[in-house]
Amino acid sequence: MSTSSAAVRFGRGHTDDLMAFLSAAPSPYHAVTVTAERLEKAGFRQVLETDAWDGTTGGRYVLRGGAIIAWYVPEGARAHTPFRIVGAHTDSPNLRVKPLPDTGSAGWRQIAVEIYGGTLLNTWLDRDLGLAGRLSLRDGSERLVNIDRALLRVPQLAIHLDRSVHSDGLKLDKQRHMQPIWGLGDVREGDLIRFLEEEIGLPAGEVTGWDLMVHSIEPPSYLGRDRELVAGPRMDNLLSVHAGTAALAAVAATGDLPYIPVLAAFDHEENGSQSDTGADGPLLGSVLERSVFARGGTYEDRARAFAGTVCLSSDTGHAVHPNYPERHDPTHHPRANGGPILKVNVNQRYATDGSGRAVFAAACERAGVPWQTFVSNNAMPCGTTIGPITAARHGIRTVDIGVAILSMHSARELCGAEDPYLLANALTAFLEGA
Repeated sequence: MSTSSAAVRFGRGHTDDLMAFLSAAPSPYHAVTVTAERLEKAGFRQVLETDAWDGTTGGRYVLRGGAIIAWYVPEGARAHTPFRIVGAHTDSPNLRVKPLPDTGSAGWRQIAVEIYGGTLLNTWLDRDLGLAGRLSLRDGSERLVNIDRALLRVPQLAIHLDRSVHSDGLKLDKQRHMQPIWGLGDVREGDLIRFLEEEIGLPAGEVTGWDLMVHSIEPPSYLGRDRELVAGPRMDNLLSVHAGTAALAAVAATGDLPYIPVLAAFDHEENGSQSDTGADGPLLGSVLERSVFARGGTYEDRARAFAGTVCLSSDTGHAVHPNYPERHDPTHHPRANGGPILKVNVNQRYATDGSGRAVFAAACERAGVPWQTFVSNNAMPCGTTIGPITAARHGIRTVDIGVAILSMHSARELCGAEDPYLLANALTAFLEGA
């Protein structure tokens, strides 16, 4: 394999940094804030959607809720210059606070939560949980909040009160069994929001809206005799957001690029992507079009740019589970630390085709990165990603890739310690124009 400078840009330090990123991003709103801070250090500047844009060179980004779109216009870029896009998502399955959060029973004070996405419910039991998200204030501004200490807990029923749990399995009702406790006493309406106002120093009654969610406070960590693995929260899909951010900053530093590199990190992938900040919304198309038009382009230039654009939709996939090997395809066995995976499904649950495979293979070869292929067992339903949505909505050639993990959609997931930086190197080579 031929290699470039991309092959040595990221090593084990990238994985160390990933763990810091995961800890700093307990919600999509924190994830895009941390991403923006990192891009600012790399010379990117925020532009507002309500402002007029210009066609000057350099790095720019747009924030909207839990989504961020960032791009770098190199010197000499023309109006019809194609884009190279790394797509990812910022949200993860979890428990989210309801509009009337204060509830309780039998002398316990509880918080009313709704299940977000395809959550593995049992993984949230008997964990020390914090609370994070954004608060909307009376003056129209917003504040992030992160209570990163043992605040909440969803207690499991003792085995003495459910002797059939071993024979019949654990059965959890999403409404009755998943409401966390956070104290003792009578339920007091407005108690949670008053508590949060006090925590961040706001006067009572300032908060008029909220988007809050629960997170495990256990920090990410290396695992195993030789520290070959990483265990942590929200790897699906902050692992890809982190790698994409690092790759975009790296290629922007080179300056001389044949394409316009883009990072598109969306919200709401875990529940269908249909929102103004999701991949099925207008945000990415609007940003790309405005970039073309800001450089003096016409609709014809926009069409030419989109026709030459490629998107790598980067999301986690399934490593072969050693206790359930029969659940996987018998001839495709992605392994931890085997490099990023190419995700294929002929029924278009993934957008990869043969030409996309060639683009991905070229990037990995240039970066000196090994790669693997993931295909679902024919007898098992296949998940999906933002890939097919991006391809269909924008007419952009899209390839689905990612990192193989275990415990997907758990409160705490597991990956190989080498795979995050192997992915980052592959994404860098792709954005450079491999």
